[in-house]
Amino acid sequence: MLKIGITGSLASGKSTVAKILSRGKYPLFSADKVVKELYSNKKFIKKITKIFNLKKKNFKKQIKATILKDISQLKKLELLIHPLVRKNMKAFTEKNKKKKLLVYEIPLLVESKLMRNFNLVWFVSSKKKIRLKRYIKRKGKKEKTTFLMLDKRQINQKRKMKYSDKIIYNNYSIEKLKKSVKLLVSKYE
Repeated sequence: MLKIGITGSLASGKSTVAKILSRGKYPLFSADKVVKELYSNKKFIKKITKIFNLKKKNFKKQIKATILKDISQLKKLELLIHPLVRKNMKAFTEKNKKKKLLVYEIPLLVESKLMRNFNLVWFVSSKKKIRLKRYIKRKGKKEKTTFLMLDKRQINQKRKMKYSDKIIYNNYSIEKLKKSVKLLVSKYE
């Protein structure tokens, strides 16, 4: 079984690369999807609202405001979320252990020191200006502050690249990106 971890900076195109790589042919684990599912889990919501002293209604907006006000609260939140994501990742691996290739999209792969869990780490790189534009298009103009805060908190791209086996540049068209990814994966099929 070949395990490929996809990582990159905020709004670099990690999800797109992971989907192209997986093509519905290989199992795909998405840390972001797991987190999204956690935010709709009643037990998790209860725990988060209690720890951060939030109301259950619109708690996601409240937690975001809390983090923007005090960045140290993000670390507190990650200490709750990351073990749950790892547990899901382990279950995904076990469930798919007989498959030829597994794809893992993990935004904080390097920050979480998960490199040893993968045979290959692919880094999706994109210029900051392009990433900001993508993020704002997806989240809205008011989100520039959030992007800058989250981006600043991540390890910079050049340093992350040192931990990666392959770099995928995503500064151009989707067609060019698809071609690059398909060429890379063909070496392992």
